[in-house]
Amino acid sequence: MPAEPVDLRSDTVTQPTPEMRRAMAEAVVGDDGYGEDPTVIELEETYAARVGKPAALFVPSGTMANQIALRVLAPPGSGVVAGAHQHVVAYEHGAAARNAAVQLVPVDDARGALSPAAVRAAVEAGRYHAAEVALVCVEDTHMAAGGVPWALDDLRAVAEAAGALPVHLDGARLFNAEVATGVKADERAGLATTVVSCLSKGLCAPVGSVLAGPADVIGAARFERKRLGGAMRQAGVLAAAGLVALRTMVDRLADDHERARRLADAVTERWPDARAGLAAAATNMVVFRPPDPDGLLAHLRAHGVLAGTVGPGLVRFATHHDVDDAGIERALAAVGSAP
Repeated sequence: MPAEPVDLRSDTVTQPTPEMRRAMAEAVVGDDGYGEDPTVIELEETYAARVGKPAALFVPSGTMANQIALRVLAPPGSGVVAGAHQHVVAYEHGAAARNAAVQLVPVDDARGALSPAAVRAAVEAGRYHAAEVALVCVEDTHMAAGGVPWALDDLRAVAEAAGALPVHLDGARLFNAEVATGVKADERAGLATTVVSCLSKGLCAPVGSVLAGPADVIGAARFERKRLGGAMRQAGVLAAAGLVALRTMVDRLADDHERARRLADAVTERWPDARAGLAAAATNMVVFRPPDPDGLLAHLRAHGVLAGTVGPGLVRFATHHDVDDAGIERALAAVGSAP
């Protein structure tokens, strides 16, 4: 039988671990619509403690969490400053306009971080007939720039530039940032009003994200989750896997980062200019511009390696728990033999 493909399309393709499957089967559950699912409550409390927030809310997806944050922190018609390549701007099918009726104010984020000066300028523009800015969004790690984690000083500078405005931290891969930099998640999230992390990417849970913030904000978020159809019932079967993810899958992210660095080196050796203008591979993402993206994807597929694009001409490899060293060796060989 042919070997299973090495799937580097995304870290969302991870399978739940055996421990997660056991936890799901044995989970104590209740009706989360009534706030009575003990496993969901435990997950929310565990995540809130990890990121240093008073309260948290379990939601089906990171996109929903971002949309809820927009709805509770930015009134309709207001402006939301965010990097032009952040998930909330570029990868949610225009949901902000549909769900929150806000005006996104994109600023440059080619290397992942936002300029504090650009944030201040966007806020100032509200005095001159532009949308009055109500919220600043950041993404850590920044996927499109190559999975780059924010430097804490840069994140602090943007928070200071936001002034009294709330800051939403899209930390879908926040624990990748923690592992890569050694700066704990609560210290990073402490610079934001709200923070969300995804459980079903590198942490391998099958479903779900958790949004955390002040108790009153999360109370409003719970209401908006209901409005968006995201309220769940005996959701403890999902939350149980999330608890295993938070407790057992964070430290091993370092393995994914090391494998991504090996891929990045191979890409640079094969196409020296392919990663020009992109951040160094610091976490589990390798983003690059090969001369012939479609041809490369076809070549990789023929050699049992799956990859994908995240923008015009922009190829991505995402390492994760289900790609081991043998899989990386196969990917390296396929990159090395690419036309």
